[in-house]
Amino acid sequence: MAPEPHFPLSIPFKPSKALVTWFIVNFSLFAILILACTVIPILLTSLADPLIIGGIVLCLVVGFVLFAYWTKLYYESMWYELHNDEMRWKRGVLFRTTGIVPYNRITNLDLRQGPVMRWLGISSLSIQTAGYSGQAVPEIRIEAIEHAEELRELIRTLVRQSGSGVQYDGTGSPSQPVQPATGSMSTNLLMLDELKKIRVLLEQKNR
Repeated sequence: MAPEPHFPLSIPFKPSKALVTWFIVNFSLFAILILACTVIPILLTSLADPLIIGGIVLCLVVGFVLFAYWTKLYYESMWYELHNDEMRWKRGVLFRTTGIVPYNRITNLDLRQGPVMRWLGISSLSIQTAGYSGQAVPEIRIEAIEHAEELRELIRTLVRQSGSGVQYDGTGSPSQPVQPATGSMSTNLLMLDELKKIRVLLEQKNR
């Protein structure tokens, strides 16, 4: 029996819960850098003021608590959804952002995995589209995803299918090929018949 896909079509999916840990670890490393650049030099001088040092530490602690709470809300607001012809996404705490990306606009799919992400077993998938191809910022970034290679291959398959002239059912399997409209076929046959008549007339004049 084939394993269940991790990203079924038309069903929203969320990033890994490790996104919260990833954000907090990055913030902690940034806070340590600030401490190393501010508190430690002050301690090494005769200008060490306990109030100043305490104020810096307090600001970092309050900032850490607020950031951790915001990260939790941010994670809860995020979801992505794949369809046969497009992908949809939503995120945002104070300002909600939603988007729809048709597959026929996608030009690049890039995976990114830093040291912390590698430790957590997650990756980010950056999706570049034709409208954003000249910019450094991708149109959408699917963050903190497990099984990222599987997701990238699935989107690549959907991108190829979107330009193949084949219709797909709800499971992503191909159905019947798209047939030209009857009216268009009749028009083409009439034009071909007229061209044949013109060719016959030209041949008769050249004799």
